[in-house]
Amino acid sequence: MLSGLIILPLLGIIGLVVVSANHRLSKQVTLGVTLANLALSLVLWGEFDGNSGEYQFVQELSYVTEWQIKLGVDGLSLLFVILTCFIIPCSILASWALPTPRTYHDLLQSWPLIEVVWVRLRGIPTLLDIPRTSHYLMVLLLVESLLIGLFLVLDLLLFYICYESVLIPLFLMIGIWSTSRNKVRASYLLFLYTLSGSLFMLLAILSIYMAAGTTDYLLLTTGEFTSSVQYALWLGVFLALAIKSPIIPLHIWLPLAHSEAPLAGSILLAGIVLKMATYGFLRILVTLLPEASEFFTPLVYTLCLISILYSCLSTLRQSNLKSIIAYSSIGHMAIAILGVFSNTTLGIEGGLLLGFAHGLVSPALFVCVGIIYERWHTLIILYFRGLTTIMPLFALLFFIFCLANMGVPLTANFLGEFLSLTGGFNRNPVLVGLAASSMVLVAGYSIWLYNRVCFGSLSPYLRATLDINRREFYLLLPFVVIVVFLGVYPKILLDSIHFSVSSLLYTTFPLKGRGLSEAPGRIIFKNQGRLAGGVSKEWNSI
Repeated sequence: MLSGLIILPLLGIIGLVVVSANHRLSKQVTLGVTLANLALSLVLWGEFDGNSGEYQFVQELSYVTEWQIKLGVDGLSLLFVILTCFIIPCSILASWALPTPRTYHDLLQSWPLIEVVWVRLRGIPTLLDIPRTSHYLMVLLLVESLLIGLFLVLDLLLFYICYESVLIPLFLMIGIWSTSRNKVRASYLLFLYTLSGSLFMLLAILSIYMAAGTTDYLLLTTGEFTSSVQYALWLGVFLALAIKSPIIPLHIWLPLAHSEAPLAGSILLAGIVLKMATYGFLRILVTLLPEASEFFTPLVYTLCLISILYSCLSTLRQSNLKSIIAYSSIGHMAIAILGVFSNTTLGIEGGLLLGFAHGLVSPALFVCVGIIYERWHTLIILYFRGLTTIMPLFALLFFIFCLANMGVPLTANFLGEFLSLTGGFNRNPVLVGLAASSMVLVAGYSIWLYNRVCFGSLSPYLRATLDINRREFYLLLPFVVIVVFLGVYPKILLDSIHFSVSSLLYTTFPLKGRGLSEAPGRIIFKNQGRLAGGVSKEWNSI
């Protein structure tokens, strides 16, 4: 079942090659494949045993290659797999009104390097002969396959491969399918920023392999590195994940990438890509490097506080609608990270719930901005006023998402923020108390955004237009239903992750006043002590 979630989008890419000449059929095939993957993920959720903290449905794909590929799912990864499978078809529906199929001749003006490749490949049947619309859909399917693979693999090196591979389709999506003048700069900034930080993660993973002889999650959790080694490894991995999160001052790429990306690119960045960092913090830092995580928690909390306050104040100064949502994402993800590093069940569950809720609300806000852009072709907030008079249904839906972005009660964001801040407050009351005060600023820019766009008399710069159409309504409706339902009844999600979070805490931090027995002796991995199959396991216990 797990391998099917990864393979099905790849099969969809093959299908698109066959039907690429038919513009409408290509979109229908892509949407059908992603909806089938969503149904498969819901079946996985239905069969998942929430009363177990172990990996379930474990698959070993050793027949694929000599290098063993192991897949598995627990409550932490299940949450993000479902989110991924939901966001991708929404991205396709949001991009349904794609332009008519075009070739890549117009692309050569802004990408000189591709012109050289084109000249060398001219006359040779290649994928470049496929219309750009089909390529766009292929990129979306490839992103889905890589993201699901990242959340399901049980190996650090495979995690890194998927983590870095996601950059390639995102780079192409922003650099090719955006209509902005700065699209090339935005795509390069995203690529180089993330790639440069990920080099430190690669060095850390290679160091782990040299010390432990394996990169398998299950085997690595049976031992522990010495303190000095943990600190060095932690810093390398944290730098890469902090860029992806992003945490101030490593956020420079995000506002530009959001503002220049096509609508589907913004949805993917806000909905799933930022959650890769949250998952990595839990799966790698908190689980495998617990002592270093505790040591650096004050540093993380300080950076998160700076990120929250800076992003809120910066949001109040933005005039681009996409930039407003992008900066608000920085603050929300910082609150989620506060919960993740709280080392409490409440905090971690709150961080996961907030990450899931943000993965719904922020894409929905980008869809609303996309609806506005399709009608008036501008994102400058100063041009808008009085949309309630001509688009009342849109104004109502936009109001619900602005309330959710503020974290008002009866929305999933409220519970996620409340649990994250509660867990973090138990760890560091002063810093988290200051972070909680930023909720006033969040309410300020959210109310200002809605008031500026929807209230008042109709702006003279706007021509009268129709309200949202049927496709746009059915695209936004699931976001509203899920956000409100989880705000009223979050138990359906929390039950799936509770035992996984408890298992993570009670096996990683057994001596922090949780009423558990004494922790087993810590283990130092030695270079000559290997965990890989067929090699002796010589550990030193202290």
